[in-house]
Amino acid sequence: MKRAFKYRCYPTPEQASELARTFGCVRKVYNLALAARTEAWARQERVNYNATSAMLTAWKKTEELAYLNDVSSVPLQQCLRHLQGAFVAFWEKRARYPRFKSRKKSRKSAEYTSSAFRYRDGKLTLAKMAEPLAIVWSRPLPEGGKPSTVTVSQDAAGRWFVSLLVEDPSVKPLPTTNTAVGIDVGLEHLLTLSTGEKVANPRHERRDRARLAKAQRALAKKAKGDGANRAKARRKVAKIYARITDRRRDHLHKLTTRLVRENQTLVIEDLTVRNMVKNGKLARAISDAAWTEFRNMLEYKAAWYGRNVVAVDRWFPSSKLCSTCGTLQEKMPLNVRTWTCDCGTTHDRDVNAAKNLLAAGRAVTVCGAGVRPQRRPPGRQSATKQKASRREP
Repeated sequence: MKRAFKYRCYPTPEQASELARTFGCVRKVYNLALAARTEAWARQERVNYNATSAMLTAWKKTEELAYLNDVSSVPLQQCLRHLQGAFVAFWEKRARYPRFKSRKKSRKSAEYTSSAFRYRDGKLTLAKMAEPLAIVWSRPLPEGGKPSTVTVSQDAAGRWFVSLLVEDPSVKPLPTTNTAVGIDVGLEHLLTLSTGEKVANPRHERRDRARLAKAQRALAKKAKGDGANRAKARRKVAKIYARITDRRRDHLHKLTTRLVRENQTLVIEDLTVRNMVKNGKLARAISDAAWTEFRNMLEYKAAWYGRNVVAVDRWFPSSKLCSTCGTLQEKMPLNVRTWTCDCGTTHDRDVNAAKNLLAAGRAVTVCGAGVRPQRRPPGRQSATKQKASRREP
């Protein structure tokens, strides 16, 4: 199993200048190739990676784009491969049409394959550089591991990172267990488990909201353009966002790792978060909870360690269904946190939903069938059928 190990790095001014030139050339080649493929798309012609690679060779020979020869050719070829992958995702309807890269807003990164870097004795030297990068090795690489690709990036806060893709023999399936858990996500509590455990919502964005608002007001007052003061104010806003993102990701990593290690089957709800954030009152809280990121982490870690993640249909009435007798309530407003069923059982809304998700997930695991919403309580007829049956002799 190949795994990426990400570290902070501190390039020298010369190295930073070289990387900045590489980032700019990567963006330029990506945009040129995307424009060429878009024009060919309009003419109903097919342009693949090989064609854009030939275009890159021709561009380097022109006087206008001769500066592309000043940087390593490997990141330029890799960006063309990434563009090909973006088009494949578009054709398979997994993503929208590729967009052009912006100098200010797009992620600054460059990918190097094994022919464009040297890794020896814990030191990494990239192509076109005389000295190795100063990397903070916050955790060791797997013993004997050699990077197959290296990605250098710089975030909006100005921090430099290097990511090494290495074969990790420690990632292997864990011993099989019989434990299973239903997971209901929320805002008051980030997670509610079918065991009754509730995980508090840290609300990382709310903790820094005052500092963020102050920094954004200062940025809004700066004159628009490429001035140093505006760049400084923009970097301050980016640092606050980076702090929020780092805390959120760290919390989700620890939480998902614990859940995957403790349970063989994890049942979640297939939510459409992109539609839910259209709610103006809850959009900020939903985005801060990062339900999509939580699910992504849960799924790839389950694949690593041989666990199962079951996604129950989003229309399954987990909150309105009694987990004891199966009675389906007609309405269940969001402000109702506890309710009592006709069978006499008093339910905590979130715990009841998690228990129903677990039961539905077990049914999917055993039967292989999808879980659709239950239109009426089991064993009960609709009012129309009851009236019709009474008229029959």
